[in-house]
Amino acid sequence: MEYITIPFSENYNREQFDCGKTTLNDYIKSQVSQDVKKKLAVCFVLLDSENKNIVGFYTLSNGSIPFVDVPENLRKKYPKSYDYIPVTLLGRLALDVSEKGKGMGGQVLIDALKRSLKVSEVHLGSVAVIVDPLDAEAESYYNHFGFIKLPDSGKMFLDMKTIKKLNL
Repeated sequence: MEYITIPFSENYNREQFDCGKTTLNDYIKSQVSQDVKKKLAVCFVLLDSENKNIVGFYTLSNGSIPFVDVPENLRKKYPKSYDYIPVTLLGRLALDVSEKGKGMGGQVLIDALKRSLKVSEVHLGSVAVIVDPLDAEAESYYNHFGFIKLPDSGKMFLDMKTIKKLNL
């Protein structure tokens, strides 16, 4: 089976999508179209190119975090005149249960990080990708890829310099 990661379209089959998390299933089935139309997020889907089924997806949008929430070792690298630091929000990431254990989740995350890095280098200032994990399982997943927990917010942070060093 061949997969491609492309921008979301309502033409793709998402009704059978099941990642095991109701909020993410409901999002891809009933909310994503409105978010994309209203420019609240962009969504990229991992598509089974043969039958056009969505087997994974992620969303990206602009965001910011308070300067004081940036990890201390990184905060000293930024001007103190900023109250907020621009970031890219990886808002949602999910993989169908049928694809788990095949390394596809990592591929979806790497695609999101690559796109975020490219945009930050050319089109829009962003010092990091942040996530707000849905649960402990998601937090563990992001921790495995080097995200660090921000104090007092529950969000996790991976700076663009680290992403660039990954040579994705």
